[in-house]
Amino acid sequence: MSIIFHIDVNSAFLSWTAIKLLKDGAETDIRTIPAIVGGDPKTRHGIVVAKSIPAKKYGIKTAETVASAKNKCPDILIVPPEHHYYHEQSEKLMALLRGYTPNIEQVSIDECYLDYDSIANSFESPEAAAYEMKDTIKEQLGFTVNIGISDVKVLAKMASDFQKPDRVHTLYKKEIREKMWPLPIEDLFMAGRSSVEVLHKLGIFTIGQLAQSPRDVLEAHLKSHGTMLLDFANGIDQSAVEPVREDAKGVGNSVTLPKDYDNLDEIDKILLQLSDKVAGRLRKLHQRAKTIAVEVKFYDFTKASRQTTFEKSVDSGMEIYRSAKKLFRELWQETPVRLLGVRTTNLIRDGEPEQMSLSDLLVEQETSRKKMKQPSGEKIEKLERALDRIKDKYGSNAVQRASSIEKRNDDSNAVQKEGRNER
Repeated sequence: MSIIFHIDVNSAFLSWTAIKLLKDGAETDIRTIPAIVGGDPKTRHGIVVAKSIPAKKYGIKTAETVASAKNKCPDILIVPPEHHYYHEQSEKLMALLRGYTPNIEQVSIDECYLDYDSIANSFESPEAAAYEMKDTIKEQLGFTVNIGISDVKVLAKMASDFQKPDRVHTLYKKEIREKMWPLPIEDLFMAGRSSVEVLHKLGIFTIGQLAQSPRDVLEAHLKSHGTMLLDFANGIDQSAVEPVREDAKGVGNSVTLPKDYDNLDEIDKILLQLSDKVAGRLRKLHQRAKTIAVEVKFYDFTKASRQTTFEKSVDSGMEIYRSAKKLFRELWQETPVRLLGVRTTNLIRDGEPEQMSLSDLLVEQETSRKKMKQPSGEKIEKLERALDRIKDKYGSNAVQRASSIEKRNDDSNAVQKEGRNER
């Protein structure tokens, strides 16, 4: 049985606008007061594209006119949308989620499906993974999401629409009688207003009633759309998560540690495993990196980062680790660490020609002289690609470096569950 997540930002445009206003110095979070995003606050033209929970209490609805919303609540705050900023926030969300798995299908600016099976070996359960993702998004990006979990896409979508905000819900096929069938037909995914009107005329008012209706009757009144709604009401959906792989601008991984770390040996182990994960993702994407950065959040939530750029691109975990280790030592002042991240940018396609510098030639000659004493770069690359294949087949934890197995209670929890929040 495959497991699918549907991840949906709560009141996306309002949340993202609130974040920007707070960063710009606003004293009030518009999510806590009657507020809408949409139109022009001076001319009162346009429609409502997002509303706060307090605004909802006035009966304000998405897609109604700004003038209508103003009539319902004369003191409501109206903020114009900033679509460029929303796009930036969406990209940050998808980049964070791709830190867990590249198997993501983005279906709109604020929602996506995620294939849990590809990361199942790293978590105790789908619920544990979903809570970690939800809490990490809230901590690192400042907004909340709902995550629906199911064995089919349509039910994952339905689950994410259950009680909001900042929640995780399951809706497996075995749960639909209890959790979905009692709901009004209006709540079914793809049941639009005109379809609902037809179903009401047929005496169908709940999803459960629809699920038990004759297929030929629904097809006669709603054609193929009726049969699709019938399938959805019964939890039938054959579609799979279909990732759209674009050329990556950067690949990285970060981890919120289970405790504040101030021991270099422990920190080095985390950096090594993060570097291995980043290198593995680079190779899957057929990319190599020329710039490597280390990101740190300390116990007092202050942040620091440092990066370096190579003359020749890399995709080796050990090469990335050596740089990450050096960068960390350059910025660390023995302050306890709460979060660690390794990120690569300045990517090029694997096999793309690169100009070789004089230092590269000298290194290559030295390596040639020592090839009888130590493995060549080519052999190391073949080894790492072989390990990639083993992990793809048997899970990300099938092969681990010996150093990562030590002190398992602390280190494995920190790295295998990237981004885990203390709860």
